[in-house]
Amino acid sequence: MNKIIRVLHTEWSDGWGGQEIRIINEMTAVREEGVEVFLACRDDSFIKRKAIENNIKVFTLPFRGNSDFKTLFGLNKIIKTFSIDILNTHSGKDTWVGGLAAKLTGIKFIRTRHLSNRISPVRTNFINELADYVVTTGESVRNDMIKYNRIKPKLIQSIPTGIDDDVFDPALYSKDLCRQNFGIEQDEIAIGNIAVLRQFKRHDLFLEMAKLLVDSYPNKKLVFLLAGDGPQKDNIVSLIDQLDLTLKVRMLGHVDQVPELLTALDVFVLSSDSKEGVSQSLMQALLMNKAVVATNIGSTRDLFNGDNFQLINERNIVSLVKAVSFYLDGNNSNYDRSFIVNNFSKAVMTKKIVQLYKLILK
Repeated sequence: MNKIIRVLHTEWSDGWGGQEIRIINEMTAVREEGVEVFLACRDDSFIKRKAIENNIKVFTLPFRGNSDFKTLFGLNKIIKTFSIDILNTHSGKDTWVGGLAAKLTGIKFIRTRHLSNRISPVRTNFINELADYVVTTGESVRNDMIKYNRIKPKLIQSIPTGIDDDVFDPALYSKDLCRQNFGIEQDEIAIGNIAVLRQFKRHDLFLEMAKLLVDSYPNKKLVFLLAGDGPQKDNIVSLIDQLDLTLKVRMLGHVDQVPELLTALDVFVLSSDSKEGVSQSLMQALLMNKAVVATNIGSTRDLFNGDNFQLINERNIVSLVKAVSFYLDGNNSNYDRSFIVNNFSKAVMTKKIVQLYKLILK
């Protein structure tokens, strides 16, 4: 009889974006394959609520910093009490304390790096080198950690976040009905962005692009939708007012019905200028056969098969306007979701993660 693999994930963040969604989706996916999963997080975190909703065993710890002894002792107790085999960390602060807990208790330590901004290469920042294995969400992140953080190539693998292609399937949704539900008129052209309202998502670029498009296409009924919530909300609202876009931009807040929203859109735009690994909303849009414009940041290029969307190398307003205009002028990309299904689906991610668990536990 095969031994049950028990994995404890740690997450310091209190937000809810692509990284936190990946953690929950990964945990529920491997659980379906017989892996027992646990989560240690902060008491005030959004991910705690989502984990409980998904019937995941949750432990709350302070995660105050790299040398948080209360959290360290708490993790040690969890590891011993529940016979944890692998500890998987996800953010900087929990990687230090989680990595030390794994080493002190003698269990395996996996470090998942989600963002594409480089980790400081100074020798004192050695915690990632102690990991038994490092997982990244994109090839560019993997290459940077090998080059700058002294990670051995054989001990690091890119495993992009897997999207459930059974849910993100355009055949399941009526565009007319979805547009009606989001208040989009049939003669409007809906251009949207789905992201946590953080600075690196560059909603300012999106809005300045919107202003230029409205001025450039006076005979088209353009409407712009921003889905998401976050710390930049007030700044974004202010900029919408400054650009006189109040009647053109709709802020939807957090949206759970993402497939329905994507169905309603005509064009999806990713305007980020840093930190992205492989954007989940971008993968979702491509699975829904949307016209897509995306900045070439992080590992976005991993999703590009040559002509399935407009990939922008110059991250500026002019390039965004030009790329969206490509679609507004009646052109199309090659909308073939099979590339995403075959390489970035939930099933592909789950298989690779479970294989990794078995590999490091040999």
